[in-house]
Amino acid sequence: MSDIDEFIAARRAANAAVLHQDHLGIKRFFNLDDAAYRDEALPGRIKELLGLVASLVLRCNDCVDYHLIQCVRTGWTTPEIVDALNVGLVVGGSIVIPHLRHAVTTLDQLGGRGDIEL
Repeated sequence: MSDIDEFIAARRAANAAVLHQDHLGIKRFFNLDDAAYRDEALPGRIKELLGLVASLVLRCNDCVDYHLIQCVRTGWTTPEIVDALNVGLVVGGSIVIPHLRHAVTTLDQLGGRGDIEL
């Protein structure tokens, strides 16, 4: 099992445990998060690319992995994703470099696997 497959399995299990708590505020936040990436004035696939850049700048590797999966699923090419990662690097500065390395490693593991379900 690859690192990305382990991430997906762990994320599914953790989300199930969180939602099992049956807390209204948590459920509302999860729904808000889902809704933010739906097609509206901006297509959802562009919002995923924006989420990737924001996650890189915020230095959250779990979020980077999630948005990389979504970007690949929605049809962004590797050169397009790398170009977006460059924006994150410029905005975030050199402190983002370890997370950029992580992102490129994850992107390599995804290898165009647009069929992954989270």
